[in-house]
Amino acid sequence: MMNQRVIPAFLLVCTMVIGLLAGTGCATIIPPTGGLRDSLPPILSNSFPRDSALNFSGKKLTLVFDEYIEVQNIQQQLIISPIQQINPIVLSKLKTLTVNLKDSLEENTTYSFNFGDAIKDVNEGNIKKGFTFTFSTGPYLDSLTLTGKVIIAETGNTDSTLLAILHRRDDDSAIIYSKPRYATRLNNKGQFVFKNLPAGTFYLYALKDESGMGKLLGKDQLFAFADSPVIVSKDTTEQVLFAYLENISPKSKLKVDESDKFINPLNNLQANQLDLEKDFEMEFLMPLKSYDSSKIKFSTDSSFIPVNNFKWTLDSSSSKLTLHTIWKENKEYHLILEKEFAIDTMNRKHLTTDTITFFTRKQTDYGSVKIQFKNLILTDNPVLLFLIGNAIVHSFPLKSAIFNYHLFKPGDYQIRILNDKNKNGIWDSGIFFEKHLQPEKIIPIKQKIIIKPNWVNEFEVTVPDKIK
Repeated sequence: MMNQRVIPAFLLVCTMVIGLLAGTGCATIIPPTGGLRDSLPPILSNSFPRDSALNFSGKKLTLVFDEYIEVQNIQQQLIISPIQQINPIVLSKLKTLTVNLKDSLEENTTYSFNFGDAIKDVNEGNIKKGFTFTFSTGPYLDSLTLTGKVIIAETGNTDSTLLAILHRRDDDSAIIYSKPRYATRLNNKGQFVFKNLPAGTFYLYALKDESGMGKLLGKDQLFAFADSPVIVSKDTTEQVLFAYLENISPKSKLKVDESDKFINPLNNLQANQLDLEKDFEMEFLMPLKSYDSSKIKFSTDSSFIPVNNFKWTLDSSSSKLTLHTIWKENKEYHLILEKEFAIDTMNRKHLTTDTITFFTRKQTDYGSVKIQFKNLILTDNPVLLFLIGNAIVHSFPLKSAIFNYHLFKPGDYQIRILNDKNKNGIWDSGIFFEKHLQPEKIIPIKQKIIIKPNWVNEFEVTVPDKIK
């Protein structure tokens, strides 16, 4: 049979060659294209023990794939559950990957080795994403699951780089001093799944794990915790955690050059213009020890007509001086800062007399805004936040389901709703140790608010029932 198939094929090739030679001119020989590109990741073709094996008591795993492989960033990618105190040694050669266990295995325990994105083929670099190998040291595989999601409390967004972890210990210090019992990565939607869990009580957390230790090392880590112990069973509900940074600090000051002998305050003008809805502010690099408002002259127009109805206030940090008045639109204003009007805590003075000239914007530069909210829960003390990018540019406590504002700067805004539990008007982070206080929650709104100048901008916004 084989000869009968080969001979016709040979005759066909000969016929094609003769046809080419019979044509006019010389034929160009085109090399083969090599076929379709391999787009498939390596496939596990054999292993010892087999995947999902029972009663395993060995010290080495041998995994054989159907093509040559390479392994990258294995220490960062490999997650073993339950977590071992001593990391294994992972080696790869040709098509074979071996895991040499350096820690002892517990009796009657289901182990899973999640290799993340560490394994890929040599030729095309196709990654075997989320490859997991499982076995049990007992007569059965644990089969319970725990699912959930982690939301960044301050933004309502998600972060796929966080790690969800489970502890058995009930004391708070476990997240500092002990490796977790189980760990799993979040997907790109902020969701996590623990598989092959035994029944029992666990303490659920999530954190940014740049150290690879699965521990809370400082307040500069994103961190989340469940309000109560999680009892894993067939009926365990999905868990939702809210991550936060505890050390929310005020905007850092610029470093002061101690060789400077004079004060040079910064102000909030933009291109020598001031928004009608804002106060004029001067910010100092060091707190003020004293200031003399009589040495600050405030006037208007080109003839420097004095303004009568105004006042200055110094903030609690003694670093920001604010001018309060009722601004007139499209108006010229002048501030004359006389010599030594202020002295800071380094005994530096304002050594010259300076004039600051600026203009207020026109009312037609602004638009008015009206937003009708649906599903707004006023008992949650909602605060409406306006953002450009990730920066909050306006915040307004809401006393009703209708928001009105007359002079609003044009632009494209994202909005969020802050549930302000302590009614201080700002977002507050959580406090885990001792207090177990969850962070305040922020609800993102997908609808964009576009404010046009010299226009009545009206919107209807539905607040989601829950953060998703």
